[in-house]
Amino acid sequence: MEANRNVTSRESCALAGHASTGHAGVDAVVSGLRLGDNVVWQIDDIADYRDMAQRFVRKARGDGRAIVYFRFAEHDPVLADLTGITVEIVDPREGFERFAANIHRVITREGVGAYYVFDSLTDLLGVWYSDLMVMNFFKVTCPYLYDLDTVAYFCLLRTNHTFETIAGIRETTQLLLDLYRVEGNTYVHVLKAADRYSPTMYFPHRVADTSAEPVTASEETSRLFGQVASQREPLDRWRGLIHDGAKAVASADVRAQERIAGTLAALLLGRGERMNALARKHLGLADLLSIADREIGTGFIGGKSVGMLTAGAIAKGNRELAPRLEAHDSFYLGSDLFLTYIVANGLWQEWMLQKQPEHYHSAGARLFKRLRTGQFPQSVRERFLRLLEYFGQSPIVIRSSSLLEDNFGNAFAGKYESAFCANQGSPEDRLRAFEEAVRIVYASTMSPEALTYRERRNLSTSDEQMAVLVQRVSGDHHGAELFFPHAGGVGNSHNLYVWSPDIDPAAGALRMVVGLGTRAVDHLSDDYARIVTLDHPRRSPFSLEEAGRYAQRQADVLNLATNELTTVPVGQIADIELNWDQFFSVDREQMRRLRELGRHVVEVPRTCDFAGLLSGDFAPFMRNLMHTLAQAYDYPVDIEFTVNMTRNDEFRVCLVQCRPLQTRGIGDAVSVPAADPQSDIWRSRGNFMGGNVHMPIDAVVYVRPERYLVLGQQQRYGVARELGEVNRALAGQRIMFIGPGRWGTSTTDLGVPVHFAEINNAAALIEITEPGMDFAPDLSFGSHFFLDLVESDIFFAALDRGAPACHFDARGLVVRPNNLAELVPGADFGDIIHVVCAPGATLYSDVVSQDIAFVADA
Repeated sequence: MEANRNVTSRESCALAGHASTGHAGVDAVVSGLRLGDNVVWQIDDIADYRDMAQRFVRKARGDGRAIVYFRFAEHDPVLADLTGITVEIVDPREGFERFAANIHRVITREGVGAYYVFDSLTDLLGVWYSDLMVMNFFKVTCPYLYDLDTVAYFCLLRTNHTFETIAGIRETTQLLLDLYRVEGNTYVHVLKAADRYSPTMYFPHRVADTSAEPVTASEETSRLFGQVASQREPLDRWRGLIHDGAKAVASADVRAQERIAGTLAALLLGRGERMNALARKHLGLADLLSIADREIGTGFIGGKSVGMLTAGAIAKGNRELAPRLEAHDSFYLGSDLFLTYIVANGLWQEWMLQKQPEHYHSAGARLFKRLRTGQFPQSVRERFLRLLEYFGQSPIVIRSSSLLEDNFGNAFAGKYESAFCANQGSPEDRLRAFEEAVRIVYASTMSPEALTYRERRNLSTSDEQMAVLVQRVSGDHHGAELFFPHAGGVGNSHNLYVWSPDIDPAAGALRMVVGLGTRAVDHLSDDYARIVTLDHPRRSPFSLEEAGRYAQRQADVLNLATNELTTVPVGQIADIELNWDQFFSVDREQMRRLRELGRHVVEVPRTCDFAGLLSGDFAPFMRNLMHTLAQAYDYPVDIEFTVNMTRNDEFRVCLVQCRPLQTRGIGDAVSVPAADPQSDIWRSRGNFMGGNVHMPIDAVVYVRPERYLVLGQQQRYGVARELGEVNRALAGQRIMFIGPGRWGTSTTDLGVPVHFAEINNAAALIEITEPGMDFAPDLSFGSHFFLDLVESDIFFAALDRGAPACHFDARGLVVRPNNLAELVPGADFGDIIHVVCAPGATLYSDVVSQDIAFVADA
């Protein structure tokens, strides 16, 4: 943020180098004020500060200074005569970031040499309940005022702030003064005076109307300090609120409980009205106190934490569900801790700069790097160590939980990072790994994907801070070194993977894997999750011959020996001496093939199909769980969960996340035109997502498979980047992207490695196979990539050109002119990317018949 340093005639006297308190005696005590001084008065009564501030202002006004009074407190005004003074009213209820930004905006406008008077900073505690944020406000404001050669007056009510806060303010300010009124006398005691000294400066001084005399006699000094000295640290306002809440619960004071619960909810749960109303309905004062006791720092716990806790409370209120649910065991890093990290690492000005549209991406890129390398204050590191002592050597996962995340309308699925900590080794090693994981989450607020997502959803100027959810990893030790749950997955209460006419979308669906649920959430390029339609849980979209081929091959686990997340073959898991019959079945198709080949079966082949689990109560339980949540949310929901088996072979479900699912539903019935070789560009059955559509298409972006597949890896990345330029050039039009393999894959051998931001303007996204490719389209159901498609209302289809019902005629596209060069001047891949503008074609889909077709206008 660049301040205006043009010096006007009004400011010329301020540049002489000295200023005055307006009291000759106090001026003598502190050797006068200097330009750049921030003056902090510790007082017992606002009237004492008012007297000193009014003297300061009268002198400044007489000298022709520009004076600004920041008014934000509930107490009576500090200044009575406002003649010639600019009064800026700032509302701290908007939150720390907006409050500080509004004040900085005024300071920038006033430029060099202005003088300032602030209301009592102690009043901010009544809104923020956080000494930490009072200190942070001073730490980001004081240096900015100093740089602009201003003089500013602040005050604090004595015994209302923790020693840590006073120490932080003392470290930052230029002048810290105690102001006492004892036995009718007024005393000023200098606690800090930067760059100045006199033999009597640090004695208390008795102040008269125009003079100040040092109190050097031991008798008077002892009498004075005997009445004012206090070494008892006051209770932090936040801890005091929690203490009052516990007392209200113990005394059964219903009125106090309601009042404190309302305050705690406002401070912990965030600003999303609809989500907060739902949370308040299901989280009582005891729940909120438990959250507060497990929070490090202060501030909001973020959307992911609120969603998890609310969903857990809803589910446990159902008697059928409660016995099967694991208890949560989580901690929270409050959003104020994120801002504290920014302030402590000198990033506040860059943080403010990034809010300006012209610096949104450039400052964001710099912050992305610097947030990864910052240091945590020692007091915070001590709290981290205590958290790790609580978890012992249990693996933990550090998850993003930003203010906007997992709310109605904005899921932020996959935009922010999470990191596993196997949590092994010495306390120092575990602390370093934990801090690194938190840095990864913090930095992800400024990742290119997150910035683009917020920009696209008009959230680029929103107050988006990062809280962190720290969860004990659900699972157990398996074998000597591995830790993982038996299964993990995601679920949607409304099933968009309707691949048969008799499947009920309202029954919901799951995407499940053995091991950690990461492989169910992430868009896999080399493996398959088990898709479960909850009204027909044993049915599969694949034939018996195909089922084994498209089963899970790899599993994500935590390796406690190497202290890292790793991937192992599912066969390695199946070989562990546990009862895996719930998850694995004999691969009968492979057995048949082996017999046909005349091979002797040494080891019976098994496939991961969850047949045993899905034959019992698990599917009805999950259907009931998601129905209960969706009913409470009054909205379809998306959940993440784990499954662990007890020694009695009973399942337990850990609900680790819940958020509203953005979905358009099935839509009105659509009649798909009959097949016509003259007009059909492509036609298929099943493997699509997006409901019934009758959608005209303005432009088709076709990646030619036969040419793309002969490219090297770097060239394929180049194609992906060029597609991003086409995507931006065609913004506002209805675009269909068609390409080989999986969109969004990280493995270039298996598809087009675009980022979602590079195809986010699509109306439809189509994956196709080529004969000879060892790949079958697998709908990205439940993955972050899938949720991006759903949130952005993008139709998706996977065309298997080897299937009898699939017809694809590329000639209908490539015979038309390629508009790539017009859209992207200097494009490198005109022979690979073929862009057809305004083809006069329409996309049709019918959920009931499962027919889909893309038909040219005859």
